[in-house]
Amino acid sequence: MLLTIDVGNTHTVLGLFDGEEIVEHWRISTDARRTADELAVLLQGLMGMHPLLGDDLGDGIEGISICSTVPSVLHELREVTRRYYGDVPAVLVEPGVKTGVPILMDNPKEVGADRIINALAAVELYGGPAVVVDFGTATTFDAVSARGEYVGGVIAPGIEISVEALGVKGAQLRKIELARPRSVIGKNTVEAMQSGILYGFAGQVDGVVQRMARELAQDPDEVTVIATGGLAPMVLGESSVIDAHEPWLTLIGLRLVYERNIARS
Repeated sequence: MLLTIDVGNTHTVLGLFDGEEIVEHWRISTDARRTADELAVLLQGLMGMHPLLGDDLGDGIEGISICSTVPSVLHELREVTRRYYGDVPAVLVEPGVKTGVPILMDNPKEVGADRIINALAAVELYGGPAVVVDFGTATTFDAVSARGEYVGGVIAPGIEISVEALGVKGAQLRKIELARPRSVIGKNTVEAMQSGILYGFAGQVDGVVQRMARELAQDPDEVTVIATGGLAPMVLGESSVIDAHEPWLTLIGLRLVYERNIARS
């Protein structure tokens, strides 16, 4: 089985693949203070609950694929693979790893590994041109050409960041639950804030994607829009431009990168 690990700024998502099928997944908080040994214990606890795996950390794991937007966590995971998975082939997505995605940016090294991985998975699953909208700590929009090239993107504050900012900076406002209000016109402060977040972000997604699609293809209708990320379900029903929801897009991309660098080598 292949273990995939996607380390984001707020959450870390782990997935187990049996061939091309994801058979288990977990979401945990990202903590840059965790040591390699702590991460190993955490992995052992999670995977020990799966019936296809044994109690030993490496039992049943035949490969590992990792990407991280947090350098300190990537360093510790590198140590985990060395100490606890020494005999297991591992791919850590960083410069030099084959992704098959040309990066048409002024400085390709500035692009987060997860965004390139998402572009790879989007092309594999849906073809290009495509726009990937990832609802994470930031809301990112990534443009992929018809030839599978990473063209560029947009970065906007994420939903949770915006909610926290309202609660901190608004003298008469407070932190709220991310939930759908009864109506667009809020009948109290909490509902008004919920409405502003939900419909405001849906409008942002529609507006940004429509502009990107016009630049990406002569016929904007040819552009496939894929949503991913933990907060995507909140916006799906209100956005008019999203064609597909793929919650495990990054994990699928990590599987593809592993195949390109290890399985086919």
